[in-house]
Formats: sequence, structure tokens, C-alpha cells
Amino acid sequence: LYFVNAPGNPALDWILSGSDVFHCSNQVRRAPRRVKVTATIHDLTCWLMPQLHTAANVRADRSFAEKILQPAEGLIAVSENTRQDAIRVLGIHPDRIQTIYSGIPEEYFDAAPTPRERPYVLYVGTIEPRKNLDTLLDAWRHLRADLRRRFDLVIAGPQGWSAGATMARIRAEAVYLGYVPESDLPGLISGATLFVYPSLYEGFGFPVAQAMAARVPVLTSNNSCLPEITADGALLVDPQSASELASGLSRLLESESRRRELAARGRARAQAFRWANCAKQSLGFFHKIVGA
Repeated sequence: LYFVNAPGNPALDWILSGSDVFHCSNQVRRAPRRVKVTATIHDLTCWLMPQLHTAANVRADRSFAEKILQPAEGLIAVSENTRQDAIRVLGIHPDRIQTIYSGIPEEYFDAAPTPRERPYVLYVGTIEPRKNLDTLLDAWRHLRADLRRRFDLVIAGPQGWSAGATMARIRAEAVYLGYVPESDLPGLISGATLFVYPSLYEGFGFPVAQAMAARVPVLTSNNSCLPEITADGALLVDPQSASELASGLSRLLESESRRRELAARGRARAQAFRWANCAKQSLGFFHKIVGA
């Protein structure tokens, strides 16, 4: 990557000889000159919530936007919310950007629960400020004692940036699994009584879609793309309100019938996130770019 991003380096043009389109990841900083360039926009949080990112991430995303997104022939957004953010924040012309939902691996649709000793409420994701885990821990404290005795709060994911104080709370107040290999996630998610994801902003929300695919009821935020991705397949709350988050947890943990109904609706919604759908729409997008 360092080599192909070096100014004046013709390596990409040599490598791509005979290609029609180069679809850039966000690690690319120098577009090739002899093929049409496209890219995927995952989220605009470095513009909308820069305080929730490292300064290096903000610089990297802005460089990618300037050098790749702005001159690209066409762009894919992973949700309509992200598409609208790109139009509004980056000034991308609506005709240049198409919404194509990402896909969920088949393993989640077919997942069998991995047994654990106690029923659990699960969060999966990096431990970082944008994921809002301190509010989740506050909400967990607000639950009735009998619910906290019946269910574990299980948190899985690697430690990210600015996570020291949050990690100390997690280790004291929840069951922390750390990083879980991708191959083990379907079983872990499928075994949860409830999946909770109180993020402050998402571009697509893979963990939420994975939980819906695995027939697990979901409690998540009422912001960004999450109402779009979940449709009627999740209970939505204000993620900045510990009391509202606690109320949502209580409502679902106290009612098995509500959980079953929500899980069924989430599973139906997750059918939209098959990789075959994503592949078919992406192929159509690339044909359009090259005029085929």
C-alpha cells in the first residue's frame, strides 16, 4: 500500500493494465489514471462526530474523500442514510452514488447456539467511544436486581481507542470475552437471549444485521442508518438515555413472546442482506459505470 500510494508511482497503472474499473478500498490514496475509479462509502462519522474518532482516522478519511471519492466515476453507499450523508456532507451528486446493502454470511442464517451456563444479553463490537458502552453499563445498573441475577451482560470485542475507563467498568460490571474469532461469532450471537447495540452512529451496523439473521431479538439505537436497516425488526431507543435503554432491556427480558415476535420480524428483514443480493446489484453498478 505504501508503494502504490507513493506520489508519481505508476505501479497501479501497470497492475491494472487491461482492467475497466478499479474499486478502491479506503487504504488507497492515489487513484490510477487509466481506468474508471469507484469506491464504497461506509459512513461519514469522521465528519459528523469527529470527537469520537482519533485525529489520524479523521485525517485519513478526509484524504480518501478528497483524492478518491470526489473524482470517482461512481460510488456505492452501504445504506440510504449513508448515501444521504454523502450527498449532504461531501456534496456528492445524487446520480453518482447508489445504495447497495452489504451482505451477511450464510453462517449467521444457519447458526446453532453455542451453549453457555447462563442466559445472556450480548453486545459485539469494538470498545470505543462511538459504541456508547458506558451508557449501556449505566442502563444495566438500572435494571431490577432479579433481572441482573437471571441474565449476564456479555460484551465481546477488541479494545479500541480511548477505552481505558470503559474497559475497567466492563471488567467489573459485565462478562468480557475480548476479541472473538469470526468463526465463533455466529454461535455466540445465536445463543443470546437479546442482542443490544447502543451505538451513537452507524453506516450499516453489521452486528445488528447479523443478530437479526441469527433469529435473535435486537435492541438498538434510533439514529443514523439503524431504523432503516432494522425496519420493524428491532426495538429502537434513544442511545443517550440510560433510562430509556434500561426500559427497553426490561420490556424484552420480561416478555418471551415479545422477544419471539421481534426475532421473527428481524429474521424476515435480514433476508435483504444476502450476499447474493449485494453481488447482483454490485455487478449492475459496475456494468453501468463501464456503459455495458
